[in-house]
Amino acid sequence: MSKSKVSVIGVGMVKFAKPGKSEDYPVMASKAARAALEDAKVKYSEIEQAYAGYVYGDSTCGQRAIYEVGLTGIPVFNVNNNCSTGSSALMLGRQAILSGVAECVLVVGFEKMEAGALGSKYNDRTNPLDQHVGVMSQVAGVTGAPFAAQMFGGAGREYQWRYGTKRETFAKVSLKARNHAGKNPYALFSEPLTLDDILDAPNVFDPLTRYQCCPPTCGAAAAVLCSGEFAAAHGHTQPVYIAAQAMSTDFTSSFEKSMIKMCGYDMAVDSAKKVYEEAGIGPEDVDVIELHDCFTANEILTYEAIGLCGEGEAEKFIWEGGNTYGGKFVTNPSGGLLSKGHPLGATGLAQCAELVWHLRGQAGARQVEGARIALQHNLGLGGACVMTMYRV
Repeated sequence: MSKSKVSVIGVGMVKFAKPGKSEDYPVMASKAARAALEDAKVKYSEIEQAYAGYVYGDSTCGQRAIYEVGLTGIPVFNVNNNCSTGSSALMLGRQAILSGVAECVLVVGFEKMEAGALGSKYNDRTNPLDQHVGVMSQVAGVTGAPFAAQMFGGAGREYQWRYGTKRETFAKVSLKARNHAGKNPYALFSEPLTLDDILDAPNVFDPLTRYQCCPPTCGAAAAVLCSGEFAAAHGHTQPVYIAAQAMSTDFTSSFEKSMIKMCGYDMAVDSAKKVYEEAGIGPEDVDVIELHDCFTANEILTYEAIGLCGEGEAEKFIWEGGNTYGGKFVTNPSGGLLSKGHPLGATGLAQCAELVWHLRGQAGARQVEGARIALQHNLGLGGACVMTMYRV
């Protein structure tokens, strides 16, 4: 593989929207892609490959979205890796540049979702989450609540049983998310909440109330990746670059009667370890983090899995403000999935855009001052965890 750094020279996204309130997916995706190209100062004719990430839709939705930007005959690859789809597409784009088969690629993620709990439209084949549901059935039982909420809520309960964590601790994660979202023009839900608002909201699956579950939304985000040589030739003298990246999938331990492990804890531990080793730096050096807060329970578990605090120390970390401005790490300055929403294919690239803006000093009122190193965590059950480290 080429030793050239892979730079992120352009990012773009559209504000996410509630189901039924968005433009169609080719429109959203092409707007995000054009914004990334404009940001990169690159013509579409210079793009050699494109990677399109989405979960719901037919097999060539990627082509339909990319064709709105241009028709140059380039390879378009469709990527589907559940909730980690956007960052999986990002990883494939990076690998194409590292391998030397392309100098500049476009990566776009999008989703047009429906309201309510997600269900498979395919009932004639094995459910890819059948083993995960099996663990849930054995450990916690199955209720009428949405499966995702049961899975991550069950992991939260297991954490409570193990460490005696207060309900208020889970709610404080949502409180922090809304506080951050208030400064983000891209956040769909930016109205402030109180701790009581969160705790008194309708219960979804204890300890999770409605405000502790990310909503399904529609949206798109994109990034332009290139080699260091291409970046320099196009006037990018100090671009953000990907210092390390890793994907981990399920281990045997994922199905050993632990809701925490079933929800991706060991995948996060493994991918974090690989990223820190590749980059040659540890979590203590990171300035800003976008992590996969599909539910407040997962954010708490991820703090420990990726080394922001020790095992069993998340509650102390949260109450001391270690996860926000003025603390040790600023996590989800965008407001995260809890406030932006979670259009599955777009999420990983929206995280990428947010972190690139911070490293460039372009994040406006939510800017993490002096940010030089950023970390991204994007998780999907079924399962995959992709972590990416960015630097300037």
